[in-house]
Amino acid sequence: MTTQTSVEYLQIGENEDNQRIDNFLMKHFRTVPKSHLYQILRSGQVRVNGKRIDANHRLQIGETLRIPPLKIEFSNVPSQKTVSSSNWFRFKTLYEDDVLLVIDKPSGMAVHGGSGISFGVIEQLRAQHSTWKFLELVHRLDRETSGVLMLAKKRSALVELHKQIREGSTEKHYLVMVKGEWSNTKQHVKLALNKYLTATGERRVTVSTPGRDRTAKPMEAHTVFRLEKVWKQYSLLDAELKTGRTHQIRVHLAHLGFPILGDDKYGDFELNKKIAKLNSGLRLQRMFLHAHAMRIRHPVTAQYLDFNSPLPNDLSGFVAVLNASARVDSAHLS
Repeated sequence: MTTQTSVEYLQIGENEDNQRIDNFLMKHFRTVPKSHLYQILRSGQVRVNGKRIDANHRLQIGETLRIPPLKIEFSNVPSQKTVSSSNWFRFKTLYEDDVLLVIDKPSGMAVHGGSGISFGVIEQLRAQHSTWKFLELVHRLDRETSGVLMLAKKRSALVELHKQIREGSTEKHYLVMVKGEWSNTKQHVKLALNKYLTATGERRVTVSTPGRDRTAKPMEAHTVFRLEKVWKQYSLLDAELKTGRTHQIRVHLAHLGFPILGDDKYGDFELNKKIAKLNSGLRLQRMFLHAHAMRIRHPVTAQYLDFNSPLPNDLSGFVAVLNASARVDSAHLS
């Protein structure tokens, strides 16, 4: 079902300052097809202070934005059941103030809706805090990845934190269990990545091969791996992201021959099936990738803040069983 709105005038405030007009429209008019939003931009129907603009225009505080009549697709509106309070997940809060919210995201929950997912972390938090005027993800985690997730409660905070990320002044650390016995105490991995689509349309990433990937534009990617502990056949690593490319840690490790346990895209699929069906404590039914630590400068005070998330029970239990098995093996040897 489709309906049409009337002309609307909006005053740009702090939360919209320096935001691209196309991003603003897609955020505020989620039930309007993107093709329609870009059509009204190209045709000059969206105006700022009475003047035509293009999709690259960045909004400024105090500007008056004219929004023409829009075609709204009601089929895209989430059902009441989707946003019902009975379906809300109560997230563990690691930190909160007037401009920041940091939570401990559980595995299995997408950070945002889409691709068949009714609603993710951001939609749930917006529904839970309907009085908040602004709430956006500062960064993303894969659906299966658990741990530290940061959101901004003001646009000025979001802009500043994105600047820190671009400049490389933030720190993000992940704990990851891999197949194989890692030997280096510390190892820098600098392997450029390329994105591609599979025959079924799924997004994938691969390490760039010079001379072969002629049509792709490689993305520089840098990960620092530190060995936390090694067992027979398995290793626990700390992975520090120096760049934040899609699937960066997963692809770097798979390329080096140390796939992440439980990784359904780049992992050892036979091993994944085996450990998912075990009846012992070594049973693992998801990817062993956890965002355990993050450091930033506060976007207002500039003070350094450290956020930490301990391994969740399913992952810490896996480690505990490996430790117990190692003690048993050691006792047999003695």
